[in-house]
Amino acid sequence: MSFVPGQPVTAVVQRIEIQKLRQGNNLILGFSIGGGIDQDPGQNPFSEDKTDKGIYVTRITSGGPADVAGLMMGDKIMQVNGWDMTMVTHDKARKRLTKKNEDVVRLLVTRKSLEEAVKHSMGGYPRP
Repeated sequence: MSFVPGQPVTAVVQRIEIQKLRQGNNLILGFSIGGGIDQDPGQNPFSEDKTDKGIYVTRITSGGPADVAGLMMGDKIMQVNGWDMTMVTHDKARKRLTKKNEDVVRLLVTRKSLEEAVKHSMGGYPRP
């Protein structure tokens, strides 16, 4: 998915709700992120055009809260608990995800397979 900064983004999204796992004073999500407006997009293995500075899921812990909720490696995080994540630094994204006073993280994500499924389904039917 590519976009022009400052322009509206059209994306096929999926809602994912992750219940954080409490281990002592820590709340575990079970995934890692990469990307951000302060990072080199050329190093992002999930960006097709190598200019996308979005936040991507780079690792999922098998059997962890994110895995159970259906999050997938390569998902692009568009929102966290209603906060826009399309133009944030890596650190800001990490802080939004790991707030101590939130036991649940509600994400809007997009993934390549969702976009392809919609394109495929629209291609099979004539447009009005």
